[in-house]
Amino acid sequence: MTQHRDESSTREVAIGDLHFRVIQSPRVDAARTYLLVHGIGMSHRYLRRLHTSLAPDHAVLSIDLPGFGGLPKPVEQLDVPAMAAAIAALLDRLDLAPIVAVGHSMGSQWVIELAVQRSDLVSHVVVMGPVVDDRHRTPGAQARALAIDVFRESPRANGMVFSDYLRSGIHWYLRQLRHMLAYRTEDRARLLTRPLLVVRGSRDPVAGAEWCRRLAEAAPDAALLEIPGSPHVVQHTAPRIVADAIVAFSGSRNAR
Repeated sequence: MTQHRDESSTREVAIGDLHFRVIQSPRVDAARTYLLVHGIGMSHRYLRRLHTSLAPDHAVLSIDLPGFGGLPKPVEQLDVPAMAAAIAALLDRLDLAPIVAVGHSMGSQWVIELAVQRSDLVSHVVVMGPVVDDRHRTPGAQARALAIDVFRESPRANGMVFSDYLRSGIHWYLRQLRHMLAYRTEDRARLLTRPLLVVRGSRDPVAGAEWCRRLAEAAPDAALLEIPGSPHVVQHTAPRIVADAIVAFSGSRNAR
């Protein structure tokens, strides 16, 4: 792989009263653009290793969503369809060609919904550690899984998670948690017209093996990849493996 210097830029973009943070690594000769979307309570920071792994040879766009990463909290409720529509408006504003939409945890819901709503903006969908397991769709079950995952993540990953949770705030987190639990990821995946890649770490207690298998089987065109030894934040633990898998998938599967 040819190495190029990553000349990323960071800016805030307002769509009405919704504020996004955009971290962009452009490549004029790139065949496609990869959009990286964080999960509930988080920011682009825990996607940085994946962004850096992709950037030398591809155009990459990481975003912080409204209310996350220290950005202003929206006044109105933003359920999963509304947040996906906001992401679509951002992509329209940035005038990007069809992107490979990559989401982690709750970000998996937002990118699936984005592809369902606006398939013209998306060529492929990648979900890492997707939520919510349809057999454990309760706050208690999710809390237990996250508690287990804390002991499997690195201190650095845990530090980013907890500090971003503080920046997001408990009130906004709980508002989004309600939307996360209500959204039936597996049902929306059935409506996809773009190829789907489901990625999980083999030690992920949040996105279990059976749930990820059922999610992949629900989609019309999907593949499932398990990264040995990785917990929930798989893109931080194994960024190079995940990046290579995403690039290979987006290069070999054609959208219908």
